[in-house]
Amino acid sequence: MQENNKVFKSGFISIIGRPNVGKSTFLNRVVGQKIAIMSDKPQTTRNKVQGVVTTDDAQMIYIDTPGIHKPKHRLGDFMVKVARNTLSEVDVIMFMVNAEQKIGPGDRFIMEMLKNTETPVFLIINKIDLVHPDDLLETIVSYTSEYEFVEIVPISALNGNNTDKLLETLKAYLPEGPKYYPDEQITDHPERFIISEFIREKVLHLTREEIPHSVAVVIEQIEREKDRDIVNVMATIVVDRDSQKGIVIGKKGALLKEIGTKARKDIEMLLGSRVFLELWVKVQKDWRNRPTRLKEFGFNDEDY
Repeated sequence: MQENNKVFKSGFISIIGRPNVGKSTFLNRVVGQKIAIMSDKPQTTRNKVQGVVTTDDAQMIYIDTPGIHKPKHRLGDFMVKVARNTLSEVDVIMFMVNAEQKIGPGDRFIMEMLKNTETPVFLIINKIDLVHPDDLLETIVSYTSEYEFVEIVPISALNGNNTDKLLETLKAYLPEGPKYYPDEQITDHPERFIISEFIREKVLHLTREEIPHSVAVVIEQIEREKDRDIVNVMATIVVDRDSQKGIVIGKKGALLKEIGTKARKDIEMLLGSRVFLELWVKVQKDWRNRPTRLKEFGFNDEDY
């Protein structure tokens, strides 16, 4: 496609890698707004989150996938399937690794998977701000000796180091194409999904041990008041054991209140309105292994 004799490029870019390498941090940086939740706990992303970046001459649609790991339940199976299936749907694959970590079995598992695709694969070495340049060279050699990448780009998604160069390099590999989304659109996910993820992120940050991976968030209602600049949001935090319900609520409801206060700030930024957020906690035993519950919470295996 050409606009005023100028070539316009567009395409889809998958971000894959082991859990906790910084995929969501990168997505939020290039989009310029928080749309993917971030946590220091592995397997934070459960569904694929699409971020849209539109410039004068290109539109890049990034797909942040769940970290590829060995599944322990049906939800884990779903997450890995989502990540695998994006490989055949995109124009470029960004294989992101952590500069602080040596190459491991999980990385080799992903590279073996990549050998079955003809899609161009970039090696993105993230968190370079945390390592010495000599160690970075060693990391590059360890990966390139096992897989032939079309490009190798070291970055810091957190600080923005080298991310502009990465975007320009990615653009060169995209085909000429149309604008799939309007200029102002930054994600294809509905507000409900983003809001539920913001709430879940706060649970991840404020709880420990078994709680984070046992949590789902269901948005029951979003209602805008016509006469006032306020949005009422009602949501249920789902856990899979009675003991976890007590932990999430906290002593005299203190933790649940803190979750709501922190989540509300992000939701207000997203919606550009004041928000009244009401939270409940409910137990759905072993929901991660129940197909009907997974489907109800938005993890629909049939979609992938």
